[in-house]
Amino acid sequence: MGQLIIVPTPVGNLGDITLRSIEVFKQCDLIFAEDTRVTQKLLQHLGIKKPIVSFHAHNEHKVLNKAIAQIQTHTCVVLVSDAGTPGISDPGFLLVRECVKQEIEVSCLPGPTAFVPALVASGFPCDRFVFEGFLPLKKGRQTRIKELALEQRTVVLYESPHRLLKCLIQLQDAFGPTRNICVARELSKRFEEFVRGNISEAIAHFQANEPRGEIVLIIAGNED
Repeated sequence: MGQLIIVPTPVGNLGDITLRSIEVFKQCDLIFAEDTRVTQKLLQHLGIKKPIVSFHAHNEHKVLNKAIAQIQTHTCVVLVSDAGTPGISDPGFLLVRECVKQEIEVSCLPGPTAFVPALVASGFPCDRFVFEGFLPLKKGRQTRIKELALEQRTVVLYESPHRLLKCLIQLQDAFGPTRNICVARELSKRFEEFVRGNISEAIAHFQANEPRGEIVLIIAGNED
């Protein structure tokens, strides 16, 4: 029976790929990728050629049984997302759950995950925190934001650049304008940026400076 290995990939700087990840890429039989083009570029950078199969949020239910069959007929299959660790706000959970159900060996290499460097560099307590990933786009969004406003632990969110300002304004309404926040942008890349201050100051900054790239929001817990 085969094995599934989850391999984290760099969130920006390709130098963050680990030596162990490279060895697994070299030894595996097949790679499941969120975007085959992104993974192909990474493999080309590493000088590695492997067959790549599409496995993403829009097809994972449809191809799940086929994916399990492919793992069972190969010695080693790798799962990657576009960046970071699969399963963390990226496809992966369904496949891992089914592998466990089918008693297929699953392992996950340590490696890049965007929220960890953002949290550690934020200056907020990181001994206890709550990771929410992306907030619901519509149904339940306001309710969740109001719940998080009462959270005493540091709150970690993901957000896209084109929704950032709207999100910050919604957070200001629920958390108050003086709640401290750190907006981490373009982590590990050339234009990495940490915008620290309160929520109203963050809004003013991104009204004057168009946000770009992947974004992590770190919000101070409710001290009241």
